[in-house]
Amino acid sequence: MDLRLYVSKRHDLKDHSPAYYIRFAVVDLDRSQSYPLNFVCMLPQSMGGDGKPSSVFSKVFGTDGLELAKSLLTKASKAEDDSEIKAEIEKRLKMLEPKPAVQVECRVCGSSFEPKSRGRLKAKVCQECIRKKGSTLGITNPVSSSQFFKLFLWHV
Repeated sequence: MDLRLYVSKRHDLKDHSPAYYIRFAVVDLDRSQSYPLNFVCMLPQSMGGDGKPSSVFSKVFGTDGLELAKSLLTKASKAEDDSEIKAEIEKRLKMLEPKPAVQVECRVCGSSFEPKSRGRLKAKVCQECIRKKGSTLGITNPVSSSQFFKLFLWHV
């Protein structure tokens, strides 16, 4: 399979939408040299990180899909001349990079930890400090008590 990206830029000025759409189609040049005949699938904007195939691209290429998408996008960025298409390719390459884990400094002890979100709010106190504070107040399992968690964050 000789896979490449076919990039199309459609100008569409309907319904307050952007002035153009950029679409990336994965084509196989071994099938044919013209676009509709060599179409394999569309390149998705983001890859599903949960392991389930979220698109036709993931179903066709499986676990090798992420590396294939990166290589196709880097080849296309070298060959492309249009600045808007190059910007879109760079944006998609950046979206394929793994995001680093967010580290927050504890308000009580100063150690860094990975916060767990509680609804819209993220924890600002580490689990060890919550357990220490809970044991001094006589609460056996402070993590499961949302009222204690809220009160503890207000008093720190």
